[in-house]
Amino acid sequence: MAQAVHAYVPLLIYIGLALAVPLAITLLVETVSSRRPDPVKYLPYESGHPTAALKGRFPVKFYVIAVLFVIFDVEAAAFYSWAVMLRELGAYGLAAMALFLAVFVLGDLYVWKKGGLEWR
Repeated sequence: MAQAVHAYVPLLIYIGLALAVPLAITLLVETVSSRRPDPVKYLPYESGHPTAALKGRFPVKFYVIAVLFVIFDVEAAAFYSWAVMLRELGAYGLAAMALFLAVFVLGDLYVWKKGGLEWR
């Protein structure tokens, strides 16, 4: 029993450090940082530069581009893993990837037709 508990000591040390380090950094920042608010600090910014306050609705185009980027990443990951396992998957793997590619291409054509890939 004591040997089983002894096996968990490294895990407990790791958990202790994982909790202590962020707490120590937070306390250090709270004690060292200045308390003088700067009005520029509270301005909206983009790419590190202060910008004017947004007037009107925020364009959804940014979210569409982000989602399309994630979809392309998923496709790249799927193709990579498929290419590595192609010999083991055989004809079934080829058919499954062809179906995946067909659905993906249809989705891309839809987005392209709707103008989702154009930046105005």
